[in-house]
Amino acid sequence: MEPRIDLFTNEIGARFAKRFANAGLVIQQSSLPHSTQELVSLRASQINGCGWCIDMHTKEAAAAGETSVRLHLVAAWRESTVFTEAERAALALAEEGTRLADAHLGVSDETWAQVRKHYDDDQIAALVALVALINAANRLAVIVHQQGGSYEAGMFDRLAS
Repeated sequence: MEPRIDLFTNEIGARFAKRFANAGLVIQQSSLPHSTQELVSLRASQINGCGWCIDMHTKEAAAAGETSVRLHLVAAWRESTVFTEAERAALALAEEGTRLADAHLGVSDETWAQVRKHYDDDQIAALVALVALINAANRLAVIVHQQGGSYEAGMFDRLAS
């Protein structure tokens, strides 16, 4: 499978990518824990089958000190003991917010209550924005067949500068 277009070298794609990266800075600079941000991004990317984003968020999380055990268990977080209650709430929100077509009610009241229990309003705003942003990123990369494997930690952050 060959990439269809390189959005980073196309003029319109590059301009959009810079603005997209800047939107991500709002989330990165929030009080939502960075490890939670990477776990949520990784889980949504797994669900959406986005090799580029799985590559990116696995490498970014590892560079920030995330353990390989936790990274390997993200796909099976419900059957794992290595995630906190707060992380579990965030991962549930990520799954339900990603799989909107699978449940006509979207995010369940139970999941929302767990998120409210563990995060303040600013963190929740960042979490909701993150789920929306990673799903958009997944769609961009999957549509153009942007493959995983070549990402280097810090690469995307350089777009925002």
